[in-house]
Amino acid sequence: MHRVVALVRPVQSTFELGCAAEVFGTQRAGVPHYYEFEVCAETPGPVPTSAGYTLGVSQGLSALASADTVLIPGWAPVEAPLSAPVRHALLRAHARGARLVTICSGVFALARTGLLNGRSATTHWARAAQLAREFPEVRVEPDVLYVDHGDVATSAGAGAGIDLCLHLVRKDHGAAHATLVSRHMVMSPHREGGQAQYAPPAPPTDALDGLLEWAGARLGTALSVGDLAAYLSVSPRTLARRFADQLGTSPGAWLLSRRVAEARTLLEETNLPVEAIAARVGLTSAVNLRRRFRAQVGTTPGAYRRAFRGSGIRM
Repeated sequence: MHRVVALVRPVQSTFELGCAAEVFGTQRAGVPHYYEFEVCAETPGPVPTSAGYTLGVSQGLSALASADTVLIPGWAPVEAPLSAPVRHALLRAHARGARLVTICSGVFALARTGLLNGRSATTHWARAAQLAREFPEVRVEPDVLYVDHGDVATSAGAGAGIDLCLHLVRKDHGAAHATLVSRHMVMSPHREGGQAQYAPPAPPTDALDGLLEWAGARLGTALSVGDLAAYLSVSPRTLARRFADQLGTSPGAWLLSRRVAEARTLLEETNLPVEAIAARVGLTSAVNLRRRFRAQVGTTPGAYRRAFRGSGIRM
């Protein structure tokens, strides 16, 4: 049996812990069971949860000494320091060959061990910038659902913890077994795309003397960087400097991201075909929209629409 031990802490997220427990700890009729699932805490006893009830945890950090996988199902608040005993227990587990896995904010705890320095990692899109800021030696991948280096693995938001856990099952016991588990969970064995599709588009801003609002109202036209510069009566080079200083991007990159953001809104709120949406946002053709959309959002327009279209459709 592969022994998975989750390290919980007050106040423990029940969903993030439940993601791991559902994949590794639930026995199902007709499904081979390859894992033992346990929980431990730095201080055994009652552990309050985000759902308002208390977990009774009997095991302390010594449970990590024989774990094959150590799982950190969230770390709240993310600013909470890593105590010396927890840090030493995690480093000892890793040194003897245990796999260290985090779900969502759990990556902040793992980053404090130094094991992610010089390596890529991910977390919830809303925390990615904070992770990169606090741990500059970690290469933060804000779009992906999970990152697996073999000895350490991190997942994006809480739901992506299921994606990572199923990935680990697939890695440990093959695709057929992982698919069997996912079917019993009524889950897709593998989700398409990354988490960029779940992050909301950046809100409009009033920077650059009204240029962005003006351009946003004309996305369906053949708008060029030259047109943007002409609106402000500046050269394209001056425009590029102003974009870099105020927005941290180039005029062309901003215009493309604004077109894709508008395409996301139209996919969510209308029944318009992809060809019509491409024309409305100035991307000319469905082929171009699909290529640009996948590059920025990590999935196709069709898959995005199926996942995010609301019930109130307008034409």
